[in-house]
Amino acid sequence: MSLQHESSHHHAPASYDTAFAVGIGLNLLFVGVEAFYGWRINSLALLADAGHNLSDVAGLVLAWGGALAGRLRASSRRTYGWKRATILAAFANALLLLTAMGGLAWEAIGRLLSAHEVAREQGMTIVLVAGLGIVINTATALLFMRGRQLDLNIRGAFLHMAADALVSAGVMVGGVLTLWMGWGWLDPVVSLAIAGVILLGTWGMFKQSLHLLFDGVPDSVDPHAVHDYLAGLPGVSRVHDLHIWATGTAHIALTAHLVMPKDCADDTFLRDVTQQLQDRFQINHVTMQVVKAPFTESCAPGDASATQFHGHAH
Repeated sequence: MSLQHESSHHHAPASYDTAFAVGIGLNLLFVGVEAFYGWRINSLALLADAGHNLSDVAGLVLAWGGALAGRLRASSRRTYGWKRATILAAFANALLLLTAMGGLAWEAIGRLLSAHEVAREQGMTIVLVAGLGIVINTATALLFMRGRQLDLNIRGAFLHMAADALVSAGVMVGGVLTLWMGWGWLDPVVSLAIAGVILLGTWGMFKQSLHLLFDGVPDSVDPHAVHDYLAGLPGVSRVHDLHIWATGTAHIALTAHLVMPKDCADDTFLRDVTQQLQDRFQINHVTMQVVKAPFTESCAPGDASATQFHGHAH
């Protein structure tokens, strides 16, 4: 039996500390402006969007904290460091956002049924404040545009802020129609629409973060393609006990037993496979064990097939 191990660690190409700081500062300022005018003119749509933007600030803080935690060195007690903080942050943020939007929808329905009157003068204020939101959210999204393809955490920040720009555009359209037509019922309807859009997006984040917390294969990785690549390597007769999981939102790990009856693996072979897994699948921590015949039981009881996909290795 031959035991081989090869690992590769990928680090973020750049620090986004300045982008996070600027984005958080701009959005906090906008939350204050939006909440003040929403309260002053009694606009549920503005208050709803202010609450949502406040959750975005929390999301940016959590993402920044996760990025900072990911830089902490691993130790003998925490061999993967603190990279999973980004997954925990996404899960907590999703839970808070789902709860907040549920409360918002309840309030909007109540106000819609009570035929709450909205003054025509509200329209101009909503238009101006929402227009400011479009500018700020777009500017914040652009801060993370360059790194969105390299880091899931950065990509999440970019997509969230870009979506917020669209939500602010929706609020602005509602304000224009209120100003033009005097439709008081439009304010709670817009807030309901905003809540619906956010709930749809948040549910996806909730499911993905929960999936990763239970060591599921990240959505960005096709486990069948990984298996087929490993199984097609020269000398490999079978891939046994394949595990793929996320140690953080930007770090993916893999372990596998490669059944090679002739045991022709050397350091060059393992180095090349590790590099290919990183280049093709963005898997940046690879551990492979080479055996002539499998001698461990599968993590899936009763499954003796060659194709097995799991989370973290046991």
